Amino acid sequence: MTKDSLFERYQAAHTAHRTHRDTCTSCTDTSRCPVGQRLYESFAALQDAYLNRLRQERR
Repeated sequence: MTKDSLFERYQAAHTAHRTHRDTCTSCTDTSRCPVGQRLYESFAALQDAYLNRLRQERR
């Protein structure tokens, strides 16, 4: 997986999470529906992976 691919996946996950959050009547800042939780966890994992890759490249 290239860095650009990881960045694109991270950004797509962010967009999916944000779109869901903006339309879901169950999700709040502190509580998420099952779909919202899955989307958030996917976004957070990809964000962590991307940021860790950037940190490794700076070493």
